[in-house]
Amino acid sequence: MADWLFPEGRILLFAKAPVAGRVKTRLRGAWGARGACRIHQQLFRRTLDVVRRSAAAPLDIWCAPGCDHPWIRARAREVDAGLRAQPPGDLGARMAGAFRATLRTAPYAIIVGGDCAALTPEHVRSAFQRLHAGDDAVFTPADDGGYVLIGLRRLDPAVFRTVPWGTDAVMAATRRRLRRLDWRAGELAAVPDVDRPADVRRLRRAGLLRSW
Repeated sequence: MADWLFPEGRILLFAKAPVAGRVKTRLRGAWGARGACRIHQQLFRRTLDVVRRSAAAPLDIWCAPGCDHPWIRARAREVDAGLRAQPPGDLGARMAGAFRATLRTAPYAIIVGGDCAALTPEHVRSAFQRLHAGDDAVFTPADDGGYVLIGLRRLDPAVFRTVPWGTDAVMAATRRRLRRLDWRAGELAAVPDVDRPADVRRLRRAGLLRSW
């Protein structure tokens, strides 16, 4: 797309290969491994469409465990996105590595989780507006205590070290790190995350996911 709103920025969409039994494992009790994998694919398609419609910045899909899965490669071709392999390590190490590589050539970037179906194009554009205006960091918190979007103008690995990933303390721990760093940080309106069967049913009622 030639008319990006922030062509100097980058969107990094984190993606897991849709392998039954390895994605959305907390949904297997309700829909089985294959059903959970289908939900994972729906969530990714929805999130990919959101970042595409934002028209905010060029997009790269950062894949785990690698970029060889044909389904992921097909989605990247559909939106003309680049493909990069996520670095090794826990979620914090992988995000830090992706930011480190990207901020070498871009003044700012955002990472979006690949299953954030409640995110909107306005969230993405607003995050870039905050970074463009000078914020060092910007977040879209999740209502379960984590976050679904993080944007940075600069990288300090302390933002990602020893964070209790997967708990309701992620955003609180991150705020404490940012205060110690004395960074200018902004937060957008919180959105629901999708980890439990009730989350999926809520999105279906809202028309954001389809049933089968």
